[in-house]
Amino acid sequence: MPEVLTIVGARPQFVKAAAVSRVFAKSASLQESIVHTGQHFSPEMSDIFFRELSIPEPIANLGVGGGAHGATTGKMLAALEEFMLRHQPDWVLVYGDTNSTLAGALAASKLHIPVAHVEAGLRSYNRKTSEEVNRILTDHLSSGLFCPTSNSVRCLEAEGITTNVQLVGDVMLDAVKFYQKNLQARTSGENYFLCTLHRAENVDYKDRLDSITTGLGALEHRVVFPIHPRTRKRLKSYSMTLPPNIEVIDPVSYLSMLQLVNDADLILTDSGGLQKEAYFLGKPCVTLRDETEWVELVDAGANVLAGSNPESIVAGVDRMLGVPVKSGIAFGDGNAAGAIVRHLEGRV
Repeated sequence: MPEVLTIVGARPQFVKAAAVSRVFAKSASLQESIVHTGQHFSPEMSDIFFRELSIPEPIANLGVGGGAHGATTGKMLAALEEFMLRHQPDWVLVYGDTNSTLAGALAASKLHIPVAHVEAGLRSYNRKTSEEVNRILTDHLSSGLFCPTSNSVRCLEAEGITTNVQLVGDVMLDAVKFYQKNLQARTSGENYFLCTLHRAENVDYKDRLDSITTGLGALEHRVVFPIHPRTRKRLKSYSMTLPPNIEVIDPVSYLSMLQLVNDADLILTDSGGLQKEAYFLGKPCVTLRDETEWVELVDAGANVLAGSNPESIVAGVDRMLGVPVKSGIAFGDGNAAGAIVRHLEGRV
């Protein structure tokens, strides 16, 4: 049976893979195998997601995690190329914009294996971020481009990519709709904002990280902060102390994060995925970045860009708090995974 080799490595990819792998499991004409690069390797950032979301066990874990972008991507590329030479898949499927995404796409394209890219066409137009570079290169290497929104299709058209482009919707909407039934009514009696912060452009620069945390500290609200290992490491290296209204907790599972979003009054984040999950669950969002690839959310008034300036963060919260977030942006109907698998079934 023809085989699709799925490459994952980071927490957001596990969530997306859970939605698509459920459909692959029902396919009569395609077999899926999963390889974990090891990009996110701690139990709370990896193992718990495979267990909780019932993702099939990877056939290999390459154990490549940590280190500088170039070195990490290079190690992944070498390991994936060796694995693909032995395994000879018919397609390689990659998600999003991480180093694992680019390494998988590069390894496959050099071996003339067609690449399927889920979340194709996203652009923030800031090439100083590794995510933007990763997604652009992956799109130009791909033979199947699965776009979540009409805007992502237009972004590809602007770069001359019009062949094998499919508007399928967002697999993260699939995931939220599937797991939303597990959410409880508000489980916390105390109001809070939910914050995540992990991107290199925010946490790898002391002044910017200090500016963001100062802005969070100026909010007259409790801020629950599930801390990413990268952020924890940077705070320690900078000898930074967080303001007293910020409640640091360990990273949580996907379902626990959805519950935290569901219970929060407002979301502050630099995560692309959490911007969408906030929208899907009807929560206003303040994005701690200067740009976003999810421009639809900003245009609809469900999200505002605050950057790192403390005054802008406070102003963004004042602007968004209490704003009703209504569905209406076209992220699909919650069946993106089915459309992806059906398309691949027709091309083997």
